[in-house]
Amino acid sequence: MKTVTVNIVTPDGPVYDSEVSMVIAKTTSGEIGVLPGHIPTVAPLAIGAVKLKGQNSEEFVAISGGFIEIRPDKISILAPSAEVANEIDLARAKEALARAEQRLAKKQDSIDFQRAELSLKRAMNRINVHEGNI
Repeated sequence: MKTVTVNIVTPDGPVYDSEVSMVIAKTTSGEIGVLPGHIPTVAPLAIGAVKLKGQNSEEFVAISGGFIEIRPDKISILAPSAEVANEIDLARAKEALARAEQRLAKKQDSIDFQRAELSLKRAMNRINVHEGNI
């Protein structure tokens, strides 16, 4: 089975580096599935999960946007933040979700709603990836 090298990197350093047979990611214009030998592509990523399929395994990484660069033999994902499913701190993610929901419920002029909504989406994504609800 053909494989492709996948690197997921954040400003804090590498998060994932391995060989996989398929990558599924959520771009800003929809989902993309990538197999080895894919044509070179660059696309912006939405907040979501990246699914990494190996020969006998599947792994998920929660990302908060960024870019995917696809080459025939290598896929690079550059994200502001990324966490492998089994490394997500569920309690911290639930606290972030509660804070974002409280900010949105206040409906005050001083609250930046767009920022609060993005915080809510990131927290929900991390919880869903950790719990496997993808």
